[in-house]
Amino acid sequence: MALPLTSFCFTAGVSCYSHNSVKFTHSTVKASSSSSLISLPRLNVRIKAFSGDGVPETKESPLVVCFGEMLIDFVPTISGLSLAESPAFKKAPGGAPANVAVGIARLGGSSAFIGKVGEDEFGYMLADILKENNVNSDGMRFDPGARTALAFVTLRSDGEREFMFYRNPSADMLLQEAELDLDLIRKAKIFHYGSISLITEPCKSAHIAAAKAAKDAGVVLSYDPNLRLPLWASADKAREGILSIWETADIIKISEEEIAFLTQGEDPYDDAVVHKLFHQNLKLLLVTEGPGGCRYYTKDFSGRVKGLKVDAVDTTGAGDAFKEDQLRSALRFANACGALTVMERGAIPALPTREAVLSTIQTPAS
Repeated sequence: MALPLTSFCFTAGVSCYSHNSVKFTHSTVKASSSSSLISLPRLNVRIKAFSGDGVPETKESPLVVCFGEMLIDFVPTISGLSLAESPAFKKAPGGAPANVAVGIARLGGSSAFIGKVGEDEFGYMLADILKENNVNSDGMRFDPGARTALAFVTLRSDGEREFMFYRNPSADMLLQEAELDLDLIRKAKIFHYGSISLITEPCKSAHIAAAKAAKDAGVVLSYDPNLRLPLWASADKAREGILSIWETADIIKISEEEIAFLTQGEDPYDDAVVHKLFHQNLKLLLVTEGPGGCRYYTKDFSGRVKGLKVDAVDTTGAGDAFKEDQLRSALRFANACGALTVMERGAIPALPTREAVLSTIQTPAS
């Protein structure tokens, strides 16, 4: 099957851009194959060359700070079974913002993660995962009174997933504004986040304060709504929460399912519908289509980049003013990252290196 866009082109693909001014309760949620990662432009980066494989060579990497949840996914060792039927599960680190941070680092970029885990064995494990992958973890906090978030993931035979979460509450929900590393945020070129951190206090206030600090410092704001409907009190609350910060973002990555949700059932493949979500200050809107690849929209142009065809095992983690040819090359690189990611179980364990991606790209961008 063809694979979705991810955000792994932070380091390689996106550096071709310049920007002038960027309980646990028991809940089950279906996740699309375009889930967790996005592709973002790079700020103030000097370009050494633009290679024939569509990946620019750069002299420096911007710091991308990712804010939100990091958790443990338990993935069935056999696809196509329900959670109750699955005989065993593979433990895999994940969480959409953390996936982005590790994906960037594995491609040779510079990233940091800000969030909270439990002061428990899983929390320590996740901290070690960040360090092992050269992700700055200075903004990571440990809560002595709450557990690290967990999610059990059902894998259908086609590699698609359903999540069952447990949080009551989990540590990531308890991050406080006073615990934020604001200096780290202000050093970023890009500040990336989702919507799950907006669901409950005190994390909601911490999220808003972090984004404001980034915006005030001239940092690019990157938003992946990453809808997980059962975690919200209602569909209306989810829609309201996701849209509450919509117009502050410089770049937004969204799936076709999320477009239908936010527009209350309108056709996500209709450009006129997509344009309703394009606000005045938005620089780039990316629409992921799972097997179909992705669409891109700017104020000046729009288009589509096809996905790559592979045999998907697990789609967890596949995903997070420009020149259009450079944008298409970056998105092609991102699609290759997604293709490699879904060929293994788990999110973070499956994230590819830059070398692996380059060896996958063999044909010109479509």
